[in-house]
Amino acid sequence: MLTPYVLPAEQVRVAVARERKDMLEARVEEVLTPSPHRVAAPCPHFGVCGGCHYQHAEYKFQVEQKVAIVREVFSRIGRIELPGEIGTIVGEPFGYRNRIQVHIEGIRLGFKEGGSHKLEPIEQCPIASPKLNESLRIIREMLKNSRWPGFVRSLELFTNEKEVQLNVIETMAGRRVARSFFDWCESEIPGAITGALEYGGFRVSHKSFFQVNRFLLKELVEATIGNATGELALELYAGVGLFSIPLSSRFAKVVAVESSKSALADLEVNCRRAKTSVEHHRANSDLFLETMQRKPQFVLADPPRAGLGAAVVKDLIRLRPERIAVVSCDPSTMARDAKGLVEAGYVIEKCQVIDLFPQTYHIETITHFTHGG
Repeated sequence: MLTPYVLPAEQVRVAVARERKDMLEARVEEVLTPSPHRVAAPCPHFGVCGGCHYQHAEYKFQVEQKVAIVREVFSRIGRIELPGEIGTIVGEPFGYRNRIQVHIEGIRLGFKEGGSHKLEPIEQCPIASPKLNESLRIIREMLKNSRWPGFVRSLELFTNEKEVQLNVIETMAGRRVARSFFDWCESEIPGAITGALEYGGFRVSHKSFFQVNRFLLKELVEATIGNATGELALELYAGVGLFSIPLSSRFAKVVAVESSKSALADLEVNCRRAKTSVEHHRANSDLFLETMQRKPQFVLADPPRAGLGAAVVKDLIRLRPERIAVVSCDPSTMARDAKGLVEAGYVIEKCQVIDLFPQTYHIETITHFTHGG
């Protein structure tokens, strides 16, 4: 039986919410014996809105649980017992998100309910940044205006706390939004823009990936690169250059691989601005590695949830770089990829949990590998 929002060792009264062929899903009716780590969720929408999952647990306990999950997943899937302590990197547990997507129905604005397409209207989001909440308040008022195009179904907002990049994500029947709508948004929402956003020295276009935690960017970069230096560094899934540019001051040559046209264009601009040289290629990482012959000293990878995959792991083993650092948003695929690397002679030097998504079950890890022989 799956029952969300229950903490370890709690006694609860539940009701069956959904029956499946081999599983029951339940909802909590009453907490009979609460955990000492249970707290009152600060958001009135918690438990209905699908965005957060851990607001009912004190933050220190959330992080401890994520560490325990990482250790268990590496053991179960990767058959790897992680050495020593799993370090943690944490920031502010609320107000951290710099990017959100909101859904719209009529004059209602909010997020989808957990496991549902039903809209949960919201007044504000405690994990979103102050600038995003300010923008949401204004957009709610704009929805009441006859100028608002009623066919708009979802928006994405991305902010550096001064400007807000606004993008229409979904409309009814794919209808296009007139330029006058964006002009209106720019006149009503302080700092609203529709072009690329400047974020900490990086240009980020609306189709380019960028980390959503505004408090831990520096810590993420420092923990991933560490003290790596050498002749050649290879970055896979490079994005807009968050790692490539600092790597260029440590290595004689940096090669960056990115499949997104938008992100690669941003990376080119960001390198010119930083007055640094990074050799960049628009390609899928697996296809690029197939043809690579020169051995890099250091490989840094920040793959999507699917992980590195068998083809990338195979070619990393063939190239045998001295050090590999992987930023992962899924412990299961990280454990799978780590298993292949360890079986080929790599040793896990360090594994850390960097909590980029407080109040949620999403887990981000940084794992460093060195070759054992």
